[in-house]
Amino acid sequence: MEQVVPWHELCALVEPHYPRAGNGRRPVGVVRMLRIYFLQQWFNLSDPAVEEVLYDSPLMRRFAGVDLGNEPVPDETTICKFRHLLEQHSLGGAMLEAVNIHLQNRGIKITTGTIVDATIIHAPSSTKNREQKRDPEMHQTRKGRQWYFGMKAHVGVDSKHKIVHSAVVTAAHVADCTVLPDLLHGEETKVWGNQAYRGQTAAIRQVAPGAQDMTNKRYRYKNHIDEVQKAKNRNKSRVRSKVEHVFGVINGSSAM
Repeated sequence: MEQVVPWHELCALVEPHYPRAGNGRRPVGVVRMLRIYFLQQWFNLSDPAVEEVLYDSPLMRRFAGVDLGNEPVPDETTICKFRHLLEQHSLGGAMLEAVNIHLQNRGIKITTGTIVDATIIHAPSSTKNREQKRDPEMHQTRKGRQWYFGMKAHVGVDSKHKIVHSAVVTAAHVADCTVLPDLLHGEETKVWGNQAYRGQTAAIRQVAPGAQDMTNKRYRYKNHIDEVQKAKNRNKSRVRSKVEHVFGVINGSSAM
């Protein structure tokens, strides 16, 4: 990640919004805070946890550029404020776009096929905390017979390279199909998705007029199973399943 992440471009996005040195305490460098933020995402670390890990791990300190001989690790409050700064100015989407441009400049181009899908990211449902309440931005939803509490990550993934080119985060109860238009880049010739996106041909064509709706269709009915449609869905799923590699990273890190 030291070599492949376009650090200079990402820091340039953050710097206009970052506090400048004045008469008070000198702010921690943007590069260092951004690297710490990335470590949090890769290893699913809370603000206190990443501070503790940086004290314990020489490898992570080296990556973040922290030299304990000269200065301490940024404390959890500083780390929390940096996260909120990124959220306040919607820099997450801008950074994703910068990474995709960086990849395209190196020959990895977004193609004309997009796979859409969503995954639930769990949040603590307990009220045994300082505020004695759940996170108001999270919500409860049911999947099958199981109830979940948290948020939902909706992604648009390139069908060839498995690159995430668009992402939307909502509360867990928001239906997958409602954010479908926001996951397309408009140049698609094919859009793949599971049955949660069926019946959205018009919404797809509105954003990507030349796109073919390749989402899975209903095949199970009260009195019979449409074996032909079932077979078609199976063939479509060979492409659509590529999105599971992306979710394997997201859910794998969130389970750590």
